[in-house]
Amino acid sequence: MRPVFEWQIGSRTLQLGKRTLILGVVNVTPDSFSDGGINFDRDRAVEYALKLLHDGADIIDVGGESTRPGADVVSTDAVTEKEELERVIPVISAVKQKNPQAIISVDTYKSGVARAAVKAGAEIVNDVSGFLWDPQMRKTLAELKCGAVMMHMRGRPQEWKTLPPLSDAMTVVKRELRERSEAAVIAGMKPERMMIDPGFGFGKNREENYPLLRRLEEFHQLRFPLLVGVSRKSFIGRALARNGADAAVGDRLFGTLAAETVAIMKGAHIIRTHDVRACADAVRIADLVAR
Repeated sequence: MRPVFEWQIGSRTLQLGKRTLILGVVNVTPDSFSDGGINFDRDRAVEYALKLLHDGADIIDVGGESTRPGADVVSTDAVTEKEELERVIPVISAVKQKNPQAIISVDTYKSGVARAAVKAGAEIVNDVSGFLWDPQMRKTLAELKCGAVMMHMRGRPQEWKTLPPLSDAMTVVKRELRERSEAAVIAGMKPERMMIDPGFGFGKNREENYPLLRRLEEFHQLRFPLLVGVSRKSFIGRALARNGADAAVGDRLFGTLAAETVAIMKGAHIIRTHDVRACADAVRIADLVAR
């Protein structure tokens, strides 16, 4: 059974567990692995976010810096805070203006961006670094009292190719998520505002992702709601390889839907996806079976 949570996100509370929620991705970047930057233009990003809400997204996740494999982050070549703010804040403000009830998450590891995004109307901060890359993030989130997603990341994208393999990915990821969540609570964050994400593909080689998905329900032992993002990831491309070549990003939809369905059956509360309309149909069927 999937545990039920009351997730506090600022002034609102979301009930999690009765049905699967969908987090639709809006990348306001010129170099996203998934879409190649088609929503880098502000007006197009806003239009796309509203379309995702119409297609069935419960939450919109707006990001202004790519963390694709090989990307330079937390370095002199990384996207600056000013650049990231110029990308995401106008989109968040415009979406909230056009749809005041929209629930928006900002995908950032910078505390300054998190603070400005919440002021602009975001109610959730989704930090791929698990609150590690910015030493002020935990304190900032505690003060903001917003919802917070703590994702598990190994190393940084520019280091992934050189990371040593994991002998037991599930044990390592679960242990480190427990340690990092405990540190967040000590820093003042409320457990009822937090959610965890195993971080599929983030510092795990392709083969290390399959056992995480197979044993996903074990993350419930940490007593936090569970967000899963497998959409278009490289381990899906590898599983769908033909003639020795991994499936291209654009050819991973059906594999993505299969992995998302498995995640729901294993207890995911929220699915983060690029393909909202297709995922919404899969969610309806999976939820019927899961109930």
